[in-house]
Amino acid sequence: MILLNCDAGESFGSWKMGLDEAIMPYVDMANFACGFHAGDPVIMEKSIQLALKHGVIIGAHPAYPDLVGFGRRSMACSLEEVEAMVIYQLGALQGFITANQATLSYVKPHGGLYNDMMKDIRIFEAVAKAVARFNSNLKLMILSKRDTHKEEAIAKSFGLELLYEVFADRAYDDEGFLVPRSQKGAVIHDVQAVIARLKLLQKEGVLETISGKKIALRADTMCVHGDNEEAVALVETLRKSM
Repeated sequence: MILLNCDAGESFGSWKMGLDEAIMPYVDMANFACGFHAGDPVIMEKSIQLALKHGVIIGAHPAYPDLVGFGRRSMACSLEEVEAMVIYQLGALQGFITANQATLSYVKPHGGLYNDMMKDIRIFEAVAKAVARFNSNLKLMILSKRDTHKEEAIAKSFGLELLYEVFADRAYDDEGFLVPRSQKGAVIHDVQAVIARLKLLQKEGVLETISGKKIALRADTMCVHGDNEEAVALVETLRKSM
C-alpha cells in the first residue's frame, strides 16, 4: 500500500503557505517544517493539533537555515553542522509533539538538504546519524531511486528503517532522480497521467521516466502538494482512485 504524504506547516508569521486544513483529510502522513525554512512556534503547535484531528502520521521536515530561500538552496555546511541542525530542529518539533501527547514517526529532510543528501553520501550519513542519535525508532524518508544500496547500508549501521518516497507530479530521469524544474516537462499537470503512474506503481512497482523507459522503484509513500486549490483537488482525486 502506498501512503500519501504532504509537506505542511510551512507558513511563518503573517506569511502563509499551503492549504493545510484543506489537504489534511486526504493524506496519510504530514511532514511539518521545524523553523529553519518555515514553521514558527505557533504554526508548529497548530500543525500538530491539525494532524491529530485527522489521524495523520506526523513527520519532521528539517532543512538548511534558509528562510529567505525557503530551504530550497544548497548551503555549504560542514557535516558537523548538518548533524547538529537536524537534531536542533527535531528537538523543536518534539517539544510540541510532547506537549500535545502526539507521536513523531519519521523524518523527511526538506528541499536543498533532501536533494544534497541523495547526491552526497557523506551528507546522507550526517543526517542519518542525527536521526539515530535523536531517536533510532524514527524512520528516515528518502528519494526512491534505482540504486539505494549505499543509503541502506548506512541506515542499517545506525539501526534506522528507511521509507522510500516517489513524487506524484514530478518527472523522473532514467536513474530515478527528479528532472530539474527548469527542464520542460519536469512537472506533470495532467491529473489522469498522475493517477496512471500511481496505479502503475501499485500494480507493477515501476514508474515511467521522461524518456518513456520504465524503471523499478520501491514506493512506500507518494508526495503530494497542497499549496493551491488545484493541488488539493488532485490529492482528493488520487485518494478516491486508491
